[in-house]
Order: sequence, then C-alpha cells, then structure tokens
Amino acid sequence: MNASQPALKRNWILAALMLTMFLAAMDIAVVSTVIPKIVEDIGGFKKFSWVFSIYLLTQTATIPLYGKLADLYGRKRVLLIGIGIFLLGSALSALSWDINSLIIFRGIQGIGAGSIMAIANTIAGDIYSVKERAKIEGWLSSIWGISAILGPVLGGGLAKYLNWRWIFLINIPVGIVAGLLLLLFLKEKVVKQKRYIDYKGAILIFALLTALITFLLNGGQAWSWVSIPSLILLIAVIVLTILSIRVERRAKAPIMPGWVFTNRTFLGSNLAVVGLGIIMMGPETYLPTFMQASLGFGVILSGLVLAAMSLGWPTASALSGKLYLNIGFRNTELIGTALIVVASVGFLFIPWPQSVFLLVLDQILLGAGFGLLSTPALVGIQAVVDWDRRGVVTGSNQFCRYLGQSLGAAIFGAVFNFSYAQQLKQSDLNISGDSGNVLKTLQQSTISDKAELFIKEALNTANHHIYVGMVLVGVLTIFAVLLVPKKLQKKPL
Repeated sequence: MNASQPALKRNWILAALMLTMFLAAMDIAVVSTVIPKIVEDIGGFKKFSWVFSIYLLTQTATIPLYGKLADLYGRKRVLLIGIGIFLLGSALSALSWDINSLIIFRGIQGIGAGSIMAIANTIAGDIYSVKERAKIEGWLSSIWGISAILGPVLGGGLAKYLNWRWIFLINIPVGIVAGLLLLLFLKEKVVKQKRYIDYKGAILIFALLTALITFLLNGGQAWSWVSIPSLILLIAVIVLTILSIRVERRAKAPIMPGWVFTNRTFLGSNLAVVGLGIIMMGPETYLPTFMQASLGFGVILSGLVLAAMSLGWPTASALSGKLYLNIGFRNTELIGTALIVVASVGFLFIPWPQSVFLLVLDQILLGAGFGLLSTPALVGIQAVVDWDRRGVVTGSNQFCRYLGQSLGAAIFGAVFNFSYAQQLKQSDLNISGDSGNVLKTLQQSTISDKAELFIKEALNTANHHIYVGMVLVGVLTIFAVLLVPKKLQKKPL
C-alpha cells in the first residue's frame, strides 16, 4: 500500500476513513446533546458522567495496542474489527435498559473507537505522500468541525421526533458503508513473518492507562483529589508504570517500544500534542457554560462559538503542507504553538461582557494554531519510519493527544472550581458554592441583582484563570517542540 495507487481508489479509501472518523466524532457530539433525555427515560442522573468517561477511557487506553496490532497484522483487518466492535457497542447501547447497562455498552463502543483513532491516520500516512498528507489531514480534521455543528442538531432531532435510541442505531448503516468501502478499495500486502505479541505488556499498559485516565477524569469530580479512591489509583499508576517499563524492556516486540520515548523526534512531537490536548479542554469544557451563565447566550449560539475553532483547524491543517515542505516540520509546529499562545492571551484581553465576534475570531485563531501544530507533528513522525512502525508512532501520537485532553479536563476543572469557590468564600453573599449548578442558581427567581452580577463576574474571573493556564501550557509546549530536530530523517531505531 503506497502513495502511487490510482487517485480514484485513494479517494474511495479517504471517503471510508472520513466515515469512520465521522462515527467516532459524531458519537461524542450527539450523546452529549441528548443525555438529559436518556437520563429522563432510564434514570441514573448521578452516574451519567460515566457515559462519557467510560467511552473516553476505553478509547484512549486501547489506542497504543491497536497501533501495534496494525503493524503486525495490517491496517485493514484491525480497523474492520474495530468498526465491528464499535457497531456492536452502538447496537447494545440502543438496547440499554438502565444507566449501568448503557455505561457498559458505551465502554464497548470506546474499545472500537480506539481502533478508528489509531488506524485512520495511519492509513492516510500509508497511501498519501508527505506533500499530500497536509491536505488529507485537513479533510480528516474537518470531520470534527462538521460533527460539532451537525451533532447537536441531529441528536436533538432524533430524540424529539423519534427516540434517543436512534442516535446509536444511526451508526450502523454508516459503519457498514465505511467497512464495505475498505473491503473493496483498500489493498495491502502484509509481509508474512513470525509475529510476537507482547501479551504481558498489553495487559499491563491497558491496566496502567485505565487507572491513570480514571484518576484524571474522576479526581475532583466523582471524589476529592485527596481521598482514598484517588490514593489507591495513584499507587496503582506508580506500580503499573514500574511493571510496564520492566516488561517492555525485555519484550521481543513491545507494545510501546522505548524509542518512542527516547528519540527526540517522537518525544518532542508527542509532548507537544499532549500540550495541544490540554489546551483544547480549556474552551471546550468551560466556554459554553461561561457564555450561557455569564453572557446570557443561548445553547445554540454558545455551541456555534465553540465550533468556530473547527473552522481554523482544518484550514490551517490543509495549508501546513506548504509550510513544512519549505521551512521544516519543527518551524511549522513553532508557528502553530505561537498562534495558540497568542489566542490564549487574546482571551484575557477581551473585555467582559465579551462580544460574540471577538470570541469567534479568537476561537478561529486558536483552531489555526492547533492545525499548524497537530498536522506537522503527526506527518513528521510518520515520515521518519517505515510501514512496519507507522502504526506504533501514529498510535502514540493519537494517544498523547487524548491523554492531554484527560489532563486538561483535570487541570482546568481544578483551576475553575478552586477560583470560583475562593471568590464565593470571600464574598458576603449567601450563594451555593457548587459550581456545577451555576446556571440553575442564576435561574432562581429569588436571586438578587447583586448576587447575579457577582456570580457572572466570578465566572469571568475563573475563566481568566483557565486562560492563564492555557498560556503557561502553551509556553511549555514551545519547549517541547524545540526538542524536535530541525531536519527530520530516517534513522535506525
């Protein structure tokens, strides 16, 4: 499988990849829209956050394993299995009878989604040249933008006019079409060789990542950071990390080879993507709530402002090819990171109450920075390895991005909650300190004008602290990018 394949065949393969990405991207956007309707039907309000957490957890934890399997058995076979698991999880989710069953079935969906995240970009790296890949990554990135806009509309429509269960059933025909296109047009020659599967490493790494992501997603939310569950998970992460390193060092074909962490090209690019993932979660997690509570925007308008990031991202991603071919991968990544820092600083200088126009512009600029960082970071590491290692490096890159998002959710959640709680403590107003009920508090008819103004200003201050955090992470990301050599070339690993 190489970049010399006929253009028509490659176009059909690209269509299949976009459909598979669409499955994973739309699922997140649609489910978040209709979760109130789901809880109303099957109950379990106190556990509904696990509907999202379990999906992200199983998806992220399986990405490295899928990357390795794709190198051993070929992309096509592993991706088709992943799509099959995702569709099974979708069908089962549609049949859920209570919140516990839905959480389990969403976990199955996430296991399938891990394959999509790990392998779709790997196939793109196989069949398109380094020059073409920027444009293709732009197309793949655009799926997230389309999903961010279409997801809430589709989810709301299905829940209102049919039934929330259709948000899962609609995945099945899309997944079948994607699978058929891959079967018909994706031809690859997998060299027959004696395959060694690092079973011990796979189990340990999955357990490690599960413990780590559970710790990050639930600390400060489901339980306090200083609590018995957090302590148990932290100890588990430390012990599993030590065991995984020992096993992977001795393994003949490790799931996560040591050179992924020691080679400057991979280390710098992957750390930069971790920074990208962290920064993404600032506006993605708190900007909609801030706009609705502090600025009085509606759900649709705040969603569109958030989706503006998806205008800059695929555009910059598609244009990045001209840059990295002329000035190099590292310099392009530095420009992207600089734009991210500028956009993060920009949020701090938009006066309250913020205008929609300025927020949209800043979101577009932030998305452009993400596009100029993410695409050369991925294409660069793909370019310096052969086919039999491309799955591992692509999987490590995608894993680092989602790990960054988990870290970002934990970090910015702690920053926001601490800032808001401290402001409430220092005020002489009798207001609930539960930041999760801000919208509900503002809707109370008994709230005074003074208290309402205070809450809106407190939210603005708490969001400013998040933006400061984004700036700091952006600066650290610049140092990560500087680890990448100026000129990338294939070296024995």
